[in-house]
Amino acid sequence: MNSTTDYFKIDDLLTDEHKLIRQSVRDFVDTEIKPVIDDAAQNHTDIPDLMKKLGAIGALGPYIPAEYGGAGLDQMSYGLIMQELERGDSAVRSAASVQSSLVMYPIYTYGSEEQKHKFLPKLASGEFIGSFGLTEPNHGSNPGGMETRLTKNGDHYLLNGAKMWITNSPICDIAVVWAKDEEGKVRGVIVERNMDGFSTPETHNKWSLRASKTGELVFENVKIEEHNILPDVKSLKGPLSCLNSARYGISWGVIGAAIDCYDSALKYSLERTQFGKPIASFQLQQKKLAEFITEITKAQLLCWRLGTLKNENKATPEQISMAKRNNVKMAIDIARESRQIIGAMGIVGDFPMMRHAANLESVITYEGTHDVHLLITGADVTGINAFI
Repeated sequence: MNSTTDYFKIDDLLTDEHKLIRQSVRDFVDTEIKPVIDDAAQNHTDIPDLMKKLGAIGALGPYIPAEYGGAGLDQMSYGLIMQELERGDSAVRSAASVQSSLVMYPIYTYGSEEQKHKFLPKLASGEFIGSFGLTEPNHGSNPGGMETRLTKNGDHYLLNGAKMWITNSPICDIAVVWAKDEEGKVRGVIVERNMDGFSTPETHNKWSLRASKTGELVFENVKIEEHNILPDVKSLKGPLSCLNSARYGISWGVIGAAIDCYDSALKYSLERTQFGKPIASFQLQQKKLAEFITEITKAQLLCWRLGTLKNENKATPEQISMAKRNNVKMAIDIARESRQIIGAMGIVGDFPMMRHAANLESVITYEGTHDVHLLITGADVTGINAFI
């Protein structure tokens, strides 16, 4: 019996360091996340000190150089870390992904040396929690239509507007926010918790990502000094480059959710007896399991190749888009179908399928919806932009 989820020996393509990093994060998830995640999701509560724990294992901004508090790892390592975190729960991976790709990445890429040294080490350790403000009440898939404004006011600026569906907003210390200036150029702003006029109301009654907090970022004449504006970006390229990094992490992360569902379903099918034999012996159950491991393997190969391209700075936004869309759809399909193998027991917290399926409803929507990513690929292969 081949019960491994490394069906095509992809481990042979990884370095010993990659495997050591993956194992250390896997051990963290098994000891710190798995025992508490069902209660956290059921009760809509945070995992205590999660960000500091993630910082302690090097999961926050792992590709940021050591001089700024990161671990200086490669993109393959980042992907493997995201995979193991989402094997625990999408909310855990989301917290690490937002901090790494949407907060630390833009500060490292577009920030001044002063901003890098001031914020990155504290974000890497989890002492600071960051959030990312792009999506607005009236502008989701069309970020270029943003209404949040940054206007000059003497020797400073005023920030006005609102962002919503923001992971960690109710508990963030800083937020990287994107707004249009008076010339219509998109600027990146670092908003700090203690700034007057800045509030972060929480979003309640979620069925998804219940082990993390989601909310809004609201700005009412927030005074922004020049030193809190990212100096090296004045276009939509800024936030879109952040999304590319986040989408890459997601494409790896959801493999972890799929593996958790597959492993649980396989184990149950071998132990559960009906009609005098394990349900794993029935053809329809084997069909499901065979399809699961095939789709997981295809997603692993897609991510491995994408990781090598990322390490060589050759990965295109369109390639990242394809991996995000394909792998999230793969994971949510496996979560739903594997629940059927478990039967009625699959709806309770003893098994992870329903929790993963609910979480993945958010993942298939954020960082570009499934349909938007289809159109990105469509535009790439036809040369025709279907957005306009």
